[in-house]
Amino acid sequence: MYFTYILESSRNPGERYIGRTSDLKRRVKEHNAGKCRHTASLKPWKLRLYFAFETLDYAQNFERYLKSGSGHAFANRHFWG
Repeated sequence: MYFTYILESSRNPGERYIGRTSDLKRRVKEHNAGKCRHTASLKPWKLRLYFAFETLDYAQNFERYLKSGSGHAFANRHFWG
């Protein structure tokens, strides 16, 4: 199982990070431990949403979509009100 996830910074609400992994609990712990240079300065993070996929390809494609302009618009419209 593969996951596409969205984290939100507890320090700076509204700052979000989109990623993918095969081990969601481990990956969130890594973000909060500062092991990812893209998220270290805004830790701690909380898991806001995650989506499970059967294949890595599906998870990668959805991550890529969420990071696109239309994906941001979709997320803002459907997830953040």
